[in-house]
Amino acid sequence: MSRHREGELGAVPFRSGRFFYIDSKWYFSCREGKEVGPFPSKQAAEMALAEYIDNRQCIEDPHHEDSPAPSYHPPAIP
Repeated sequence: MSRHREGELGAVPFRSGRFFYIDSKWYFSCREGKEVGPFPSKQAAEMALAEYIDNRQCIEDPHHEDSPAPSYHPPAIP
């Protein structure tokens, strides 16, 4: 059964699984269209996906509690 995600309106879009198995190795796909892998097991791919999502959230929300300190500091204006 398809459901709306938080903030979605209108028809529920088609969603497919993120994980796939090729030549005895596991991969995952992400919204940006990247295919990430290979991983030795589906469990390893699931853990990598969770880490990937956490990292994306930190980048997109600089106030997120796990966000790293910014590495770029603009030069001071005299």
